[in-house]
Amino acid sequence: MGVEIESDIWEPNPALYIFLFVCCCLSIFYLPARATASNVFDHASSASFLRFQRNFLVLFALSSVLEGSRAVFGEYEFAIYKLTKDQMVNTLCIGYAASVLAGSFLGVVSDLLGHKKVVLLFCILHLCTSVWKIVVGAQVIWLGTITLSVASLIFSFSFEALMVVEHNKLGQRQDSLNDMFWLMTFFECACFVGSQAIGNYLINGDVNKNITNIWKESVVVALLIIVHLSRSWKENPKSASFKDYSVLFRRHVVGDKRVWLLSWVQACIHFSTAAFWILWAPTIVADGREVSLGLLYPCLLGFKMLGCTGFPWMSHGPLATRIEEYLMYAFVVIGVALTVVAYDYQEIEFLLIIFCLLHACIGLVLPSLARLRSVCVPNEIRGGMMSLSLVPANAAVFVMLLLRGYYQCIGNSTILAIAALGQFSAAWCMYTMKKWGKQLHLSEHSL
Repeated sequence: MGVEIESDIWEPNPALYIFLFVCCCLSIFYLPARATASNVFDHASSASFLRFQRNFLVLFALSSVLEGSRAVFGEYEFAIYKLTKDQMVNTLCIGYAASVLAGSFLGVVSDLLGHKKVVLLFCILHLCTSVWKIVVGAQVIWLGTITLSVASLIFSFSFEALMVVEHNKLGQRQDSLNDMFWLMTFFECACFVGSQAIGNYLINGDVNKNITNIWKESVVVALLIIVHLSRSWKENPKSASFKDYSVLFRRHVVGDKRVWLLSWVQACIHFSTAAFWILWAPTIVADGREVSLGLLYPCLLGFKMLGCTGFPWMSHGPLATRIEEYLMYAFVVIGVALTVVAYDYQEIEFLLIIFCLLHACIGLVLPSLARLRSVCVPNEIRGGMMSLSLVPANAAVFVMLLLRGYYQCIGNSTILAIAALGQFSAAWCMYTMKKWGKQLHLSEHSL
């Protein structure tokens, strides 16, 4: 008599999704008095700013759906096309190498030529890649990896730079800019979850047959963004020359130690996030555990949404404190979480708690760093500073993929440990900026 052994696939409790939804709704509804839901979308009753705010959030939401489709299903295509492990590693390495090369100049180009043009390039890259995949299929996977990696790089800096520049042109106060920072993180996560839901609907249970529906969706969304961007934005041509730009860059970036610290912090959080998303699945399915990873993805993004709503409370709410101070503790928590994941085997439930805590902290960190950049970095060089700060992070991921994938010199735990060390160093950077801020305040008070 044969015995059939059933294998249970672990899934999160459905009550967790209800809990996340209720918490996110409450966090929006009970924002601090200066950042209530009505005030967030009605600053100083300025019709021009309100129109800009809504147009930008529509643009950013559509772009997040486009980027989310790539983030959710991009690497899954490797398995569909039956790529070997070495081919997958090679593809990822090519993508990060392209990001390193493009990051060294794309931000500068964005500052000189205009952020709208670079955002338009983001849409064109997605559009062309999706059309190529529909027509050619698997033969274009290498080229698609390069173009989509460059598009992801643009997504990481150009939309924020565009929003800040246009915001300042309208002469709005700082409170409205702070709200836009956390709203961008909130909308990004919500649209990533929406991309997963749309993708699952389009695939309809048959990945091999319906995978082209994902690319067709990307074509439609990219065309909508191009039309919206062309009709809603009229960007003035840049008048600054490269010589003037380089002088301004050296004066504010090279000569300001705060910018160096912010660049390092940005690189650390980018590297840690990239390392996590590459290794989270192998970590949670260790020892042959079967887990429904698609159900964990929205949980992580939900906690990131919840974390970003803490920014109004920490910046100008009842819990208001210095940004450097609470960021210092947030980086320590992220570092401890990565250390636990790296060196301590845990059950799935505990790992999920650690992952959710980590993403809640990241959700708080991202708008806070954007706020610090607004204080320390002039808008004229914001894109260049952000893209250049991502170069060492992408280069580090590239090296880690080579050492782990090809040469088997290091393990997953070592990569996560390096990411944890980066977070502890980011906490030290925040401590240093906090100390410098206190010294500057005391010197001004003595004068």
